[in-house]
Formats: sequence, structure tokens, C-alpha cells
Amino acid sequence: MKRHFIHLAIVATAISFAACNSTTPAEQQTPPVEEENTIINDSTAVVILENNGIKLTEVVSPEFPDAQLTLTTPSNGSDVAAGEVPFSFTVESASYQLGAQTADADIKSCANSSKGQHIHLILNNQPYSAHYESTFTQALEPGSYTALAFISRSYHESLKHQGAATLSQFTVGGAVLEPIDLEAPHLFYSRPKGSYEGEDINKVMLDFYLINTHISEEGNYVAVSIDDAAVFKITKWAPYFMEGLTVGEHTIKIQLMDKNDNPIEGPFNTEERAFSLVQ
Repeated sequence: MKRHFIHLAIVATAISFAACNSTTPAEQQTPPVEEENTIINDSTAVVILENNGIKLTEVVSPEFPDAQLTLTTPSNGSDVAAGEVPFSFTVESASYQLGAQTADADIKSCANSSKGQHIHLILNNQPYSAHYESTFTQALEPGSYTALAFISRSYHESLKHQGAATLSQFTVGGAVLEPIDLEAPHLFYSRPKGSYEGEDINKVMLDFYLINTHISEEGNYVAVSIDDAAVFKITKWAPYFMEGLTVGEHTIKIQLMDKNDNPIEGPFNTEERAFSLVQ
């Protein structure tokens, strides 16, 4: 196992990741995290970690610092009719555009949407749906919903700065609201998702979303376990390319932890998903 830190002076100004997002926007134990996997939270360094043949490399991408996302409907606390529920967002930015290809998409060498940049909508921490326009409908059954939405690059990487996400709750079909504390620390799963084929299997993106919390070498962190074989301690909020995965089925578990290696309670702070790589 080894740890590398590669300084890229030519892109230093491009690497700036916000560690917390505001809210206009039990517990399974994770295998012990080895200290060798600690990430130095240095915004001028690209982080590379290796464990049991799997490598995680921090992804550096174009920033859109002025991009702001606002949810209009359904409004926080509202109740809407079951069926095709209308969603309406506002995206304000001089540099970001829904439907456009992110500038470096053709050299990213990872799964990319041909439809361009989009909004990720995550309901109750279930797999996201991607939306390329600011208004759309989503078929929903009666129930209580926690909705996280954030702006994404065309290759499904989230924007992580202040104002790039919204977090709200609403009900459908007159259901009773199951409230959560929107001001508490939350971890939401985003990528990987589904199946990857061809060249896309070489670099699979790990991406998650943090609300109301910072992660750092001395504080909270995200524990990542891949196939219960490779465990990483993530202390820098960033996307990571996973390399060294074999063809076939894989599982990944993420968990929000405190500085004393205890799970942080929350409805979404521990999540395990399956994905597959197809030759």
C-alpha cells in the first residue's frame, strides 16, 4: 500500500472544493480505516491513494463558481398530488449551461452524457435521475420525500460550491411528512451507478455529496469500502477516479464518520450500492 501526492502547478488555481453546502439547499460499522490512507487536505495537490490493487485519484475539473441552483417547485414543506409531479429549478450562471458539454469531456476518459450538463435529483438517497432542462416531471407515489438536487458536469460530477445544491422535504398524495433535520450533517451517494462498458470501465468515478459538514484530516471524514477489500479514509471532498477494478460486479460502501472513527447518525450517512463493469 502506498500514498502519492502529485503537485500540479499548472492547475493549482483550478482546484478549489467547497467543504460544506447550506440547506436552501442503525449504523453499520465500517472496517477499520488504516492511517496510511489519510488524505492531506492540500488544495494545491492531487490526491492519489492505493489499497489492495485499487487506486483512487482525485479528479480535477473545470469550475463554475458563479453557478447557483434554486428549487421553485415543489416548495419545501408542500404536499403535491401523486403521479407526474412537476419540478421547477432556476440555474443562474454566466459560465454554466444545462445541455452543454463540459469543456474537458472529450479528454476525461470516463462515462459522459451525450446530452451534456444536467441536474442530479436524488430522492430519499435513491439512485439519482438526470435532467437536462430546468423544468420536468417525475412520477412519484404517495409518500414523504427528502430531495437533494445539485448541478452536474456532463460526466456526472457534481459542483460542490456554496449554492450549487438544494435540500428540501415535501410530501406526495397527502402522506405524513417524515421530517429530518435539514441542518444536520448529511452524506448523499451519487456515483458510481449502474453498469459501465468498454473504455468506461478503466476510470469509474466515485462522487458523493456533503451537506452541513466539513471533512478534513483532523475532523470528520468519509470512509469508503470497495468490495470489503479496499478501505480508504477520504478527508478531502472531491470526486475520485477508481482504477484497478476487475470486470464483473462490485459493491461500494460510504459512511460519514467523526474524528473519533464513530459513524455520524443520519438517515443517509451510511449507504452501500452495487455496480458492474462489462468488458
